[in-house]
Amino acid sequence: MASRMVGYFETCVAPCRTLPGEQLRGDVTKLTRGCLTLVAEMFDQRTVPDGEKLGAVRESATRWAREGVPLSTILRAYHEGVRIAFGLVTAHAKADDVDEVLIATDLMLELLEAITAAVSDAYTDEQHLVAKEHQTAAQTLASALLSGRGSSALARQTGIPIAESYQVVALSIPEHADECDPRVDANVAARRKLRRLQSELAAVFVSRALALLSTKGGTLLIPLGADETIVSAATLDLLAEAAEVPLTATAVAGDTDHIPESADQAHELLNLVQVGDKPPGLYQMSDLAVEYQLTRGGPATLRIATFLDPLEDHPELFDTMRAYLGNDMNRQLTARQLYVHPNTVDYRLRRIAQLTSIDLATSDGISHAAIALLARDLDRAVTRRLGPIPAP
Repeated sequence: MASRMVGYFETCVAPCRTLPGEQLRGDVTKLTRGCLTLVAEMFDQRTVPDGEKLGAVRESATRWAREGVPLSTILRAYHEGVRIAFGLVTAHAKADDVDEVLIATDLMLELLEAITAAVSDAYTDEQHLVAKEHQTAAQTLASALLSGRGSSALARQTGIPIAESYQVVALSIPEHADECDPRVDANVAARRKLRRLQSELAAVFVSRALALLSTKGGTLLIPLGADETIVSAATLDLLAEAAEVPLTATAVAGDTDHIPESADQAHELLNLVQVGDKPPGLYQMSDLAVEYQLTRGGPATLRIATFLDPLEDHPELFDTMRAYLGNDMNRQLTARQLYVHPNTVDYRLRRIAQLTSIDLATSDGISHAAIALLARDLDRAVTRRLGPIPAP
């Protein structure tokens, strides 16, 4: 009977046709015979087998998960087997066997439920173990590459090939609304956010991305190649949607040997995005070239940062300058934003010109003001983080 059922699986159950012949004649036949024995004992004793008797079912599910057999294939075979067995049991039933058929039906449904649960639990447990092992290997390789220690020996050890070049991504992950909800455990909400993001990373990059992430952010290494997916504005949107928070990222591409330098540059760019209060999204060096250059130090940068020193005792003039530049030099919008009369805006702009020689009524004055304000903000941000920048 087991051989007949396996033959049916091979010819009539489409997913089973993809299994190798030796597996069908060996493992599947042996398990089918064991399951038929369980069914016979169940009908004799009118009791569904307990978890201990389903050990072989769980072991087989674990092995097939390791071998990459789809879970749907396994469950389809079990369901077809139960259907065939039920057909054999009821084939010769008569009208006065209704009560027995109802009992048999109930037993078969309970058995199918128990087998489905045992197979699914064992399969997913093994999948989680494999995923955890891959994640650990990926983190080990990512740490080595970021410290400049990538090698072919490490690739063989982790089972993950090393690409010739990578897109190095610095990622900032803000708090989810649940993390700020006093009714929700903030740590649990943060871990859920991170798991959602990691799951989408694996899906978008087909588990090729190397990631070192915390609930606040981290670094991604995306292998570059002709057919490889990279972090773009579109893929970042997918990751943000999965994490349920807006993400900010900066990307730098380079050879594998220069990953440490690329990572330093990517995170420096990310700091500039945050200092500049820029909106979430993906930024490249071309988007931050001015800010990046202003943080290099030098006499010109230090001089630019002092252009606005005469305004230190006039915070309202700083506020007006920021609002005026932020509103594309629209004095009406600036006045509404500051809750003042447009004439007050005009007066303050003239006062700025008197104190700094920066005339915001001219294109030169506007560009000087924007760069000076940016240099001042960056200088103060860098000073807060690293201390004063020494003069060359």
